[in-house]
Amino acid sequence: MKNILINILLLTLLAGSNFSCKDDLVYSDLVRDNRPAVPVTFTGATTYGFNPFIVTSLAAGAPIQFTLSIPASSGRTIKEITKIVGGATGINVATLNTATAATAFNPAPIAGSGTTAVFTTTLAAFKAKYPNVATAPVALPNYTEIQFLFLVTLDDGTQIVPTPVRVRIVA
Repeated sequence: MKNILINILLLTLLAGSNFSCKDDLVYSDLVRDNRPAVPVTFTGATTYGFNPFIVTSLAAGAPIQFTLSIPASSGRTIKEITKIVGGATGINVATLNTATAATAFNPAPIAGSGTTAVFTTTLAAFKAKYPNVATAPVALPNYTEIQFLFLVTLDDGTQIVPTPVRVRIVA
């Protein structure tokens, strides 16, 4: 008899739980994707389900170049890359927000050209700005990564922070 009462109680709770919550697909800001109206992509960067990256060689000393692009169909143009911060892979939007003209990677905004803007630097310039960030590849996985975060201003004054991008440094 005791088992029958427990089973009836569990079935009643199970049936009641089907009607207890209404899913109206309205969620708070904490549980929704934060996607800008105008997406910024990085032409030529590679991604495997994480932040886009480019590969550069420490020995070659090649320049680091990111081309930021927005869709032509957006009706907007890139006015400038207002602010750039760099560092190890732990930088975030708070790092970008607190950066001043002295602590940001770029001392002045970089002008855009239509729907693109190009940021170019070198590992030597990065190391001069951020001397405590490791740029030498480690034994395994045979590379190390540094990261950049951009604040992009469009022609209408809208500011967008695209996804962070990384530079994978190989030997």
